[in-house]
Amino acid sequence: MIKKEMIAMLLAGGQGSRLGVLTAKVAKPAVAFGGKYRIIDFPLSNCINSGIDTVGVLTQYQPLRLNTHIGIGIPWDLDRNEGGVTVLPPYERSDNSEWYTGTANAIFQNLDYMEQYNPDYVLILSGDHIYKMDYEIMLNFHKANKADITIACMPVPMEEASRFGIMVTDETGRVKEFEEKPEKPSSNLASMGIYIFSWPVLKEALIALKAQSNCDFGKHILPYCKDKGQRLFAYEYSGYWKDVGTLGSYWEANMELIDIVPEFNLYEEYWRIYTKGDIIPPQYIAADAVTDCCLIGEGTEIYGEVYHSVIGPNVVIGKGTVVKDSIIMRNTVIGENSVLDKAIIAEDVTVGDNVIIGCGEEAKNVLKPAVYAFGLATIGEQSVIPDNVKIGRNTAISGITAAEDYPNGILESGQVIKAKDGEQS
Repeated sequence: MIKKEMIAMLLAGGQGSRLGVLTAKVAKPAVAFGGKYRIIDFPLSNCINSGIDTVGVLTQYQPLRLNTHIGIGIPWDLDRNEGGVTVLPPYERSDNSEWYTGTANAIFQNLDYMEQYNPDYVLILSGDHIYKMDYEIMLNFHKANKADITIACMPVPMEEASRFGIMVTDETGRVKEFEEKPEKPSSNLASMGIYIFSWPVLKEALIALKAQSNCDFGKHILPYCKDKGQRLFAYEYSGYWKDVGTLGSYWEANMELIDIVPEFNLYEEYWRIYTKGDIIPPQYIAADAVTDCCLIGEGTEIYGEVYHSVIGPNVVIGKGTVVKDSIIMRNTVIGENSVLDKAIIAEDVTVGDNVIIGCGEEAKNVLKPAVYAFGLATIGEQSVIPDNVKIGRNTAISGITAAEDYPNGILESGQVIKAKDGEQS
């Protein structure tokens, strides 16, 4: 048996339905972020920067791109003979077969994987947050407090506290009360969904609650362990952390990368963010092109104007086109004399000439008002936008569209187009 002090289990199976058409064909952790990265790069990079060389990645929803991206873990130095990164999809057993039905249920179904490393501690992570954290410092806190469970927490605005698991602690940091998404929160110290468990405690709780339907850490495992009198401690984190689970927070987090002094810095030597690199040529900025305050990926060709935007690799922006406050993902082609304002354009999209995306006044979205909001226009991957059309705000498009899909050449604010070849949005 291989002995590891701490292994990580990274939950990366989420559908990310609040990202709408961006996750119609891809799991949320595989969505592009910051031009060249994918969201899962951040927790994976945190692991290797923290000295954790054994990571199980639990996948479920639309895993193909995630599996291809991770491969055998070479970009993160996780291609190891002992440990390294292992993709752990649900699998069929002799007695029964089931999908992962909750965060803790997913971990329970991989007890054999964890057992083979005989760990002292298990780190539970989410695959869809943007942050930098040294998990070794959190482990030292766990050991110093002789904790059974340590929960990474951070203060949030009181009006947002009901969205989180909330901790009430004593002066030593020990958790006295735990409330999962309370209507009237007792504090604003919120769980980040990052846990360190002493292995015997985790194993016993998972087995004890194995029959619990949709078994979840926040709803079931933590209350069970607390009721048993085990030592739960809150590790307060003070750095940048962003749950990019909505189109608004996703757009905002990308835009924050462009600030003159970004709160989240991608350029720090001592804490690098690693990703799978493609072999593509350098970017090309034409003589009469304009770029101002942008992140621009390799292989991108810019012939128009780009302001305060995040542009992925292998993007083409045509002559006379103006892009503002937008995110354009890899392999997308924008035609000539178009205007994009507060747009999120997914991978492999084609936008025609003389197109305006993000125009007019805001209106509530007719299909999913809570998803397609924030004044954004969102285009799903592999979509096609024809020439000479206008697209309003709080809109969504997926699939190959034609001129006849736009009444009078316009998709009004708050409307949705799902072409026949487009995925459910």
